[in-house]
Amino acid sequence: MADSTLRSLIQSELPSLLAIRHDLHRNPELSMQEKRTSEVVQRELRACGARIKSGLGGGTGVLGYLPATTAKPGPTIALRADMDALPILEQTGKPYSSQTPGVMHACGHDGHTTILLGAARILARVERPRPVLFVFQPAEEGGGGGEIMCGEGCLAGEAGGGLGDAPVSRIYGLHGWPTLEVGKVASKPGAMLASTDDFEVIVKGTQSHGAYPHYGHDSILAAAHIIAALQQIASRNVGPLDSVVCSVGQINAGTANNIIPETCTFIGTVRTLNPATRAIAKRRFFEVVEHAARAFGCEAKINWHEGYPVTVNDAEATETWLGVARTALGADRVQLNDHATMGGEDFAYYGRHAKACFYFLGLKPRNAETYPTLHQPDFDFNDDALPMGIELMCELALRG
Repeated sequence: MADSTLRSLIQSELPSLLAIRHDLHRNPELSMQEKRTSEVVQRELRACGARIKSGLGGGTGVLGYLPATTAKPGPTIALRADMDALPILEQTGKPYSSQTPGVMHACGHDGHTTILLGAARILARVERPRPVLFVFQPAEEGGGGGEIMCGEGCLAGEAGGGLGDAPVSRIYGLHGWPTLEVGKVASKPGAMLASTDDFEVIVKGTQSHGAYPHYGHDSILAAAHIIAALQQIASRNVGPLDSVVCSVGQINAGTANNIIPETCTFIGTVRTLNPATRAIAKRRFFEVVEHAARAFGCEAKINWHEGYPVTVNDAEATETWLGVARTALGADRVQLNDHATMGGEDFAYYGRHAKACFYFLGLKPRNAETYPTLHQPDFDFNDDALPMGIELMCELALRG
């Protein structure tokens, strides 16, 4: 199909797709609560003639399926979007701002969902050399919806719990990227995003009067030293060319200004880019926390939550993505990233079941110095990125 024909079809659908994106933005839903969003997705997939399977991923995940239109179809291609919002109070001031206080689409999943619905509409209207599976998953924001759906066999074909005659060969996913200029896309082979391990540490000492600290063991002082010491994991335990992040996001302790509390609790996250570094970071985290706590006469309990694995782009799928993107969009619009980013993505789980490639779609307006970034209260997915997002998803389904 000529690129001009594909773009003409996208432009004809764009007004109604913009309305869908704004409707989704106006009605955000948290992880595992995406009931209305799921209903919108199912309605749109039915309207374009796709077969659907719902109730996945904890209840709100949806698969859509369009068979090939050729007698000898190629391998099945999957395209994925996430649907959940975040517990953030919106401050965009947009006319379609969230109507749910304290919940907003601050990560652009409304845009991702709209792009995939747009791709389904367009692909339903053209000749398809291979089957296409559309994966709409819940709970990317910490709920691991992708892992649940993979466990249910979403990529395994009808016989394995999904849709279609055969398992998925390749899967592609995108994320709107606020630091990349609109009109551009970017990716890289290998590690694309980090693993995401989370922790809670409860430091227990002995409560005492603030005027008489020598009668107790100060849990706050111990926690402060532990938090500072944890930074040496990056500076002294991991090679300077490797990557590890250990960030504390919350500290809670105490009831009054003159009481040294018995306990102090802090939570945070550890990010790495390869399994060996991940193992080192976890081992040293436990050693530093436990030994530092004892040095202050305290003890520490660690609750460690193993989060998403590293999102690794398959070399062959990424090379295919590069070729398709450069042909469809122009080489000047396609970037090959030099390094990974320390954010995390549960798209990582799909790569364990099919050759996978995850890529970034530019959102920053041209000539803008800055643009609100992900998880900020003034972030909004840039509507100008929708046509390119839809076009590249369609091209990957047709050529990838």
